[in-house]
Amino acid sequence: MTNGQHSPNREGELAIRQNPEAPVSVCDGLQFRAMIQSGLAWLEHHQQAINALNVYPVPDGDTGTNMLLTMQSAFQEVYDLLEERVGVVAQKVAHGALMGARGNSGVILSQIFRGFARALEGIAAFDTVQFASALREAAATAYKGVIKPVEGTILTVIREAAEASVIAAASSRDLRHVLEQVVHAARESVIRTPTLLPVLAEAGVVDAGGQGLAVILEGMLRYMRGEQVEMDRELAAAVNLQPFHLGKEEGYGYDVQFIIHGENLNVEEIREAIATMGDSVMVVGDSRMVKVHVHSTEPGTPINYGVRLGSLSRVIVENMQDQYQEFVASKARVAPSRVEPLGEIGTVVVAPGQGFTEVFESLGANAVVSGGQTMNPSTEELLNAVESVPTREVIILPNNKNIIMAAEQAKALSTKKVEVVPTVTVPQGVSALLALNYQADLATNIQVMTEAAAAIQTIEVTTAVRSVQVNGVAVQEGETIGLVNGELKFKGESPTQVIRLALQEIAAENYEIITLYYGESVTADQAQHLADEIKSWYPDQEVEVVDGGQPHYSYILSVE
Repeated sequence: MTNGQHSPNREGELAIRQNPEAPVSVCDGLQFRAMIQSGLAWLEHHQQAINALNVYPVPDGDTGTNMLLTMQSAFQEVYDLLEERVGVVAQKVAHGALMGARGNSGVILSQIFRGFARALEGIAAFDTVQFASALREAAATAYKGVIKPVEGTILTVIREAAEASVIAAASSRDLRHVLEQVVHAARESVIRTPTLLPVLAEAGVVDAGGQGLAVILEGMLRYMRGEQVEMDRELAAAVNLQPFHLGKEEGYGYDVQFIIHGENLNVEEIREAIATMGDSVMVVGDSRMVKVHVHSTEPGTPINYGVRLGSLSRVIVENMQDQYQEFVASKARVAPSRVEPLGEIGTVVVAPGQGFTEVFESLGANAVVSGGQTMNPSTEELLNAVESVPTREVIILPNNKNIIMAAEQAKALSTKKVEVVPTVTVPQGVSALLALNYQADLATNIQVMTEAAAAIQTIEVTTAVRSVQVNGVAVQEGETIGLVNGELKFKGESPTQVIRLALQEIAAENYEIITLYYGESVTADQAQHLADEIKSWYPDQEVEVVDGGQPHYSYILSVE
């Protein structure tokens, strides 16, 4: 029965709520829709905690938000759909997830739903065996969607969860029991991710995408059990995270930061005390000065505690609900700027700031989509930009490693001939666009542009958002850090110090041009002063200054 007809039979859904202990033999479209809604709600509670599982201490830890927005798009397709056939509902969920997919984690999640829906095509209601079969197809589809699958990620979690479902379905016809085994396997798989991926072990975190999937599956199980969506402390403890002390109505809480000045401060005792007051806890310092960071629904509690120990400075309290709404709003601003094409090949590029947008437009980019770190555009946004370009052949420059998969999905969905040059930094995108030859064919341009992008050295400078050790570099929250071609390489007291180390690392004296793109937090005078310093270090190189306007990164350097 479809939307717009008389109210469908809700007996199965009511039975779960009224008798959560009774076995569940089948799941129809209405029940599956409710499972998706519960998974979304549970993910929403854990979004910030998943974001905190970033390997690098850079301000792009948005795996939780990307997965949440992907799930929101998936549920949007069915939120008012009264459809009993589970195959139909699954197809719509998969379509919504695909169009709303953001970041690598969101794209892989959409592929999981795609495989799940494919296995249920034409099915009115699935039983345990069909559910297990659908999970196996979900895992297989997710693996196929990644060019170089890496274990210790969300891929491992969906595969091991699917394997557990097959074993459970062989001996039980109760969907609730099978889903319990799936959730247990997913949790255990997440905990093992650091043993499979050394960079996770070094950073002291589990895989964020895998944790996001485990949370979604648990949300579905909570529906099957007739449980309310509230924080599970056991789950949080299992991945070494402090739980959120929130209910749905309490929102996201507050981001609280301050520095305690005193004598004989005990950092370990302070850390333990703050950990009882919220989550995403970070306490670092020494006996005389301690920096505190915590997410809490009662910001006064940690502040009052700090006052009892000494004097406070740099007290910051920010409403994370407002931050989240601003983030979503930035994701929603998708109307790309457009420039008429100069030839038969159109271009779509992703730019993180107004300055970079103007740079790309000046180079002839036909559509510029706002995006980058912490604001990955969705598949649908990229697809709309491709379709807006009045040429039959289009090249996408994602300019960020976390946008490439969404660009590939847009390519697959478009009726045009679309190719993706896998640029992972904005300077690579600039170099690739400069290499575009409107007189050459598409294949030739892809080769030339890819080579041009690979020849660029990129240095990115930002501030560490947490303390961690990665690539052998021990970083404290608040320190200036430098990434060379996407890899964390240096830390220092100032951008100038970090940039000098990075330029020495890549032997900048062997290149010709150093372009300094300054971000939204930097003034033109500050950028020019730094450029003059760089010129004094490398008098034989040309040094250019450009207003990039990028958020989060004070400077991005292109060396060519």
